[in-house]
Amino acid sequence: MHPTVLPSQLATGHDRTGQRYRAFLFALCFISSALGGTVSTLMAVYLPVVIKDLQAGASLSAANDISGYINALFIFGWAFGGFSWGLISDKIGRKKALLLAIAFYGLFTVATGLAPTWGTVVVCRFLSGFGVGGVLVVTFTLLNEVWPARTRAIYTGILSIAFPVGIFSAGLLNYAVASWRIGFFIGLGPLVLAFLGIWFVRESDKWLAYRQENHQAAAPLATLFSAPHRASLLLGSLTFGTMLIGLWAIFSWLPTWVQSLIATDAPQERGLSMMFLGMGGLSGGFLSGWLIRFLGLRQSLLLCFAVCSGMSFVLFKTNLVFSPVIYPEIIVLALFFGLSQGVLSVYIPQLFPTGIRATATGFCFNIGRLFTATAVLLVGILVASLGGYGNAIFLFSLVFLVGWLVVLFLHDKRENTPETIQ
Repeated sequence: MHPTVLPSQLATGHDRTGQRYRAFLFALCFISSALGGTVSTLMAVYLPVVIKDLQAGASLSAANDISGYINALFIFGWAFGGFSWGLISDKIGRKKALLLAIAFYGLFTVATGLAPTWGTVVVCRFLSGFGVGGVLVVTFTLLNEVWPARTRAIYTGILSIAFPVGIFSAGLLNYAVASWRIGFFIGLGPLVLAFLGIWFVRESDKWLAYRQENHQAAAPLATLFSAPHRASLLLGSLTFGTMLIGLWAIFSWLPTWVQSLIATDAPQERGLSMMFLGMGGLSGGFLSGWLIRFLGLRQSLLLCFAVCSGMSFVLFKTNLVFSPVIYPEIIVLALFFGLSQGVLSVYIPQLFPTGIRATATGFCFNIGRLFTATAVLLVGILVASLGGYGNAIFLFSLVFLVGWLVVLFLHDKRENTPETIQ
């Protein structure tokens, strides 16, 4: 028997990553990630009716505190899940980890809809976030290992838009389903996906081959922080983290900045700005694979950081009053936000070998989230001392320059193309 042929391959008698199987796997990864986006936003869109149901008579201030508390716990669960499920995936396999993470957030989303008290809601939202964080790490890891190199970047880029598609879908669900308790039964969808995946999802051959050849391999977490991988870990964490901090500082405060440029209430301008921000981001994620094929990973990252830095200056430092030119500037900035997310989703996993790939990807994807919430909070605190929202947001957009310098000087000296996944 040839040493690279696995027993599972002989048993099936066909190409384990054939076209039909890859189509099913991509659909499952996309839908589970999109539903993760829906679940992440669901409490925000239903919050007024949830408060009315569980805490009638609460003031607006109390409602805002509750919203912030629940959303913060969800994000914390998301980050913790990203770390944990990456480690679990390297230990027990991509298939088991993915299906368990999908089932986990589906189960606790349904449980949220059944929750009798705020305490139960808080716990369920934390655990839902824990599952969502795992899905977003393991789907990219599995796809990077299973997908053919020729089209890997394109499909990874398309997968990167699944989560924002799900965020948009949360609004549609709220529009179609008035009852928040029934709305949270959207969690049945992930449970069905996980159930189907038991029969139809196959383990990554790269992970199986690694396990066969490394029976006595060190624990992934210990290996991750060992000397050979520290440089890649620093590189991955800084590139993803700097983009994440700048992106969320702008996403969180853009409507408020737009309003600050207009003397009267401006719901239309705020709404259009966020719509263009979302449209640009989705378009960028979809197109990111073609950008990688055209420029390569390193040049694509340098371009994304450079344009995000330049457009942040143009948007927040040259617009002292509101004008329609702001809309195309937002679209360009958001387009490169989206491109960066697709490029980073290909770039980060290929920095690490199979045995620690999911653990490392989870770490790099989520370490920045611990700083992002602080950055978003500081924008609001610094507004008065810096002379306005534009100056405060621009200050945090300088992290794009940090990301550009990291890619320029700390880039892995190997030729990092999508074909380097081992």
